[in-house]
Amino acid sequence: MPSKTNVGLIETIRASQGRLPWLGRHLERLKSSIAALGAPDPPDDLADLIRFAVGTGDRVVRVQVTDGHAEIMTRDVNAEQAISVVVSNEVHRPYPYKVTCREQFGRALAGAKRTGAHDAVLVTEQGFVAEGTAWNLFWWDNGSLCTPAASLGILPGVGRDRILELSSAREAKVRPEALAGRSLFLVNAVRGVVEIGSYNGTPVPRDPRTRDLAASFWPD
Repeated sequence: MPSKTNVGLIETIRASQGRLPWLGRHLERLKSSIAALGAPDPPDDLADLIRFAVGTGDRVVRVQVTDGHAEIMTRDVNAEQAISVVVSNEVHRPYPYKVTCREQFGRALAGAKRTGAHDAVLVTEQGFVAEGTAWNLFWWDNGSLCTPAASLGILPGVGRDRILELSSAREAKVRPEALAGRSLFLVNAVRGVVEIGSYNGTPVPRDPRTRDLAASFWPD
């Protein structure tokens, strides 16, 4: 658990043609995290500051609030699809709040890129699949949609919550080998639903239900 003083909280928000479809959800999570950590409140006009930073384009907005001060940056949208994912050697530590202490995810991502993969999934000390470096994981187990259990200490992602609204999913504690041969996808509030094309070097079968979820993810 990070210190309550000088803790930085992050929200990474997608803007589409100047619209911020999940802004309310991000601000709600930020407010909840601030209350849980006893951190100072952000500026009252934070929502307006975010809207001003976006303008009218398609951007990713990174908001960091530290000691009540907000820093807002924007970047281009990453459009990679069907990415390759490996299981990281980096042990997942509980990450219930989106704070700036993200070294475990940085190391996992760097390790994945050294192997030629796009990204990595982290595993808990007990050996259960937890989450990716900046996303939540889902997979199809025959007729059921599954996702790592929240009790593992994963981030309650805005994208994860959206998938749980669109489809009933079973929370599970599984070991990495249990995902071999499954159809997998990642989700976050910036990229939406992204199919995983290969897992630990093995091609991943696709499932048409993933495309249906991707088509329904963004609000009208």
